Amino acid sequence: MNNILQACLWMIGAIVSFTTMAVAGRAVSLDLDTFEIMMYRSLIGVVVVLIIAQVSGTRKDIAPTRLGLHWARNIAHFAGQNLWFYAITVIPLAQVFALEFTSPIWVLLLSPLVLNERLTINRVFAAVIGFVGILIVTRPSAESLSFGQIAAALAAIGFAGSAVFTRLLTRTEKITNIMFWLTAMQAIMGLVCAGLDGDIALPSLASWPWVVLISLAGLIAHFCLTTALGLAPATVVIPIDFTRLPVVALVGMALYHEPLDRYVFLGAALIFAANYTNIWLETRRSTVTKT
Repeated sequence: MNNILQACLWMIGAIVSFTTMAVAGRAVSLDLDTFEIMMYRSLIGVVVVLIIAQVSGTRKDIAPTRLGLHWARNIAHFAGQNLWFYAITVIPLAQVFALEFTSPIWVLLLSPLVLNERLTINRVFAAVIGFVGILIVTRPSAESLSFGQIAAALAAIGFAGSAVFTRLLTRTEKITNIMFWLTAMQAIMGLVCAGLDGDIALPSLASWPWVVLISLAGLIAHFCLTTALGLAPATVVIPIDFTRLPVVALVGMALYHEPLDRYVFLGAALIFAANYTNIWLETRRSTVTKT
């Protein structure tokens, strides 16, 4: 089986996992708030990461190194994930996923500040086109901008911050170490934030399977995506990832009677075009440089 086909299969796993996490998040939203969801998800994640590390022999990679950078990465991800969990409960799933796809655009803008990477003309062009896509998805002039839309857009920025800090961490840290501090630190943040009101709710018996599913789906989704990117170029993987939008739109229509909005698809198409064009130009430039 060639690498491209394997990458496609891994991306199917990622798409199923991300969609599953959205459905499970909605299922527990009436029982738990977003902080409680993150707390339970992260606690389960710590256990899963430690078990996998023990079985795979990578537990020795877990060490208290670069904790300041781990905190920065996890604060960005914690904020983004909480906003995402809120957004999926108040606006259509397709709209949330369309706005989430702007995350690579924000990575382009944050990279010069955090990673000292050059801001090229094609990156600026991609950011501008992506922003036009955001305006089409949210249509602030056609209807009042909802807090759910703002939350989904801010979630994308949080995920972008998490991505650039993760890129910094991968220069010196092993993946097991990153995943351990990801789950452990966010469990602490979830516990603190969930306990601010003095009341941390326990999931009901009916909600526990959904909570476990959220944790496992999140870990599996990111593992599948990372594996796919290791097997095939981003120019192949990213277009597959964007098929999450029609999939989740159909799920939203089937489960929650959400209408299919042509503006969401139009805006997402522009966001996809901006991302894909930038990746294609960067790949081409890298190839020319090597030759």
